[in-house]
Amino acid sequence: MTLALQNVTKAYRSGGATTIVARDLDFVFPEGQAMALIGRNGAGKSSLLRMIAGTMRPDKGRVVRSGSVSWPVGFQGSFHPDLTGVENARFAARVYGIDTGAMTDFVADFAELGSFLQAPVRHYSAGMKARLAFAVSMAMPFDVYLIDEVTSVGDGAFREKSEDMLRARLSRSSAVIVSHSMELLARLCTSGAVLENGRLFFYARVAKAIEHHGYLMRGQRPPWLT
Repeated sequence: MTLALQNVTKAYRSGGATTIVARDLDFVFPEGQAMALIGRNGAGKSSLLRMIAGTMRPDKGRVVRSGSVSWPVGFQGSFHPDLTGVENARFAARVYGIDTGAMTDFVADFAELGSFLQAPVRHYSAGMKARLAFAVSMAMPFDVYLIDEVTSVGDGAFREKSEDMLRARLSRSSAVIVSHSMELLARLCTSGAVLENGRLFFYARVAKAIEHHGYLMRGQRPPWLT
């Protein structure tokens, strides 16, 4: 499995301001481990995940993928609002060549949505959509999982179940994980990269990436970069 950025550049304007997501990034993601992707709000973490997934195009450069890469787990925009939860799950199973019965059974057991699985997704709350998205994603085997804040959904018991399931998947797959919970990243990830002003600062130990982020949150530059 290879996942790499080659001269990737991306910027966008919103409200009169320009956000630089990537500046000629060349980066090879570590194989066989979970890597934390850390950055301040608005740094472009979710946009970078979407470029990795192929749902957003870079302005320049390319993303190299060999092996299967998930969509950003937690992203709910791909669900058809007029289809039920079960119908959306079955559609995803057919697209990815997964047995529809096995998909339905897994989603029904894991998402804990009860009779709402038979209701159109347009009637779901944001939390219900997130549960459905996570269950559908975990039902499929990917070489690389892209995770965006998904384990923060639901009550404590559901969050614990989600983290346990994610840990099981990561025992045989790689991942890029975005979360505001540094405690979660410390538990799940081996390495980490900090996204700041379109640059990636990679650390083989996730604790060092978290330390870097802590300096940024205090408005300071990490002393090893001065």
